[in-house]
Amino acid sequence: MTTETPTSTPVTVAVVAKECLPGKVKTRLTPALSPEGAARVAAGSLADTLATVQALPAARRVLFFDGTVVPAGAEGFEVLHQPGGGLDERLGFLFDAVDGPLLLVGMDTPQASAAELAPVFDAPERDGWFGPAEDGGFWSLYLREPSGDLLRGVPMSREDTGAVQLARLTDAGLDVGILGELLDVDTVADAERVAELVPDSEFSRALRAETVGSTR
Repeated sequence: MTTETPTSTPVTVAVVAKECLPGKVKTRLTPALSPEGAARVAAGSLADTLATVQALPAARRVLFFDGTVVPAGAEGFEVLHQPGGGLDERLGFLFDAVDGPLLLVGMDTPQASAAELAPVFDAPERDGWFGPAEDGGFWSLYLREPSGDLLRGVPMSREDTGAVQLARLTDAGLDVGILGELLDVDTVADAERVAELVPDSEFSRALRAETVGSTR
């Protein structure tokens, strides 16, 4: 852990999040978990993500939120509500709405740490940073000069989403650094793998609470 906080780093960090309501989040964790249990696990993942972002030397923090009740842990975050449309359109809106360097982080990688995002803050002058996900998507994206046009039209939730998004950036002539690959939590198997990586996380504790006594 560093003792210095480079407050001059002009990076806005935005967490893309949904309100953790039963039946609305982590639906692929059911029926192994109840809808209520899946929502509690999602809330744990979001709590860990917010804590990680709180620890980053960001100039500004934004919760890009689909919901009504802002989660605990979002103190100091500006809330920007998501518009309608597909995910690519919503992300495009975000990257048009924020001025200056913008780092996007999803809520489905509770194992993401400040250390894994440190390259962005070590070299914010780079055109972009891209965090690939194991399932073919991406868990993080940084643009020094945000532009929604670089995201709109990218097919989301597909095995080639990350490849298409990265190609969109490089085809635009951007110099893009690559962050470490992480596993998005989509299935129970994913959740168990990630929980082993961060056993002391809110996510892991929530998952254990839901699976105690289950036969697996």
